[in-house]
Amino acid sequence: MIFIRYFICWVLFVACQATSDPSALAPGPVPPGIGHKTCAPQPATRPGVTKILFVGNSLTYTNDLPAKVAAIGSDRGVLIEKEMLAYPNYALEDHWNEGCLQTMISSGYFDFVVIQQGPSSQADGAQSLLDFGQRIQDLCKASDTKLAFFMVWPARIYYNTFPGVIANYTTAASSTRALLCPVGQIWKLYQDRTGDFSYYGPDEFHPSLKGTDVSAEVIYKTLFP
Repeated sequence: MIFIRYFICWVLFVACQATSDPSALAPGPVPPGIGHKTCAPQPATRPGVTKILFVGNSLTYTNDLPAKVAAIGSDRGVLIEKEMLAYPNYALEDHWNEGCLQTMISSGYFDFVVIQQGPSSQADGAQSLLDFGQRIQDLCKASDTKLAFFMVWPARIYYNTFPGVIANYTTAASSTRALLCPVGQIWKLYQDRTGDFSYYGPDEFHPSLKGTDVSAEVIYKTLFP
């Protein structure tokens, strides 16, 4: 509860400063350099860094969420180097079937792996999140890496499915004994309290810059409490 209250206060401050799932919409444009072709992590360029692999889809690469997390760390004296496997409409199963994910985690290079797929409010999405989340967790444990689920959000048109998104991501993290970055829960608490939906971008599914900033803060505070 202290964690949730902290973020409610924080997101209210930010708002004042800045004037197969039914929620799966068209992905945002793919920025240059997204993902990896070699499936090999790049060597750290600085000593004493925390290395994070972000795995997901356009909800991760829109506005370059990993770079935002690294920037927060830099501001607070924490050195972070990040890599990203994120492609339009990808679920965890797609990453698993492609094989690059396994290669990168098994390298033992990363301190954290942060994963997300679509909202997963329906039964099939929830089962996929749990099944492939457990497979990824098994790899992480074998590589001495900490796994974190990045809880996302539904498209605004499917806002009524938000409780399912929160429940299914929470269950997946709890069942696999992974960390949970409760981004979607923070979004919903703020939006329900204020009626402000500016965390959504123009398509009302992908995040606005403000939505990505809040998401990055929640992820950072989860990994570095």
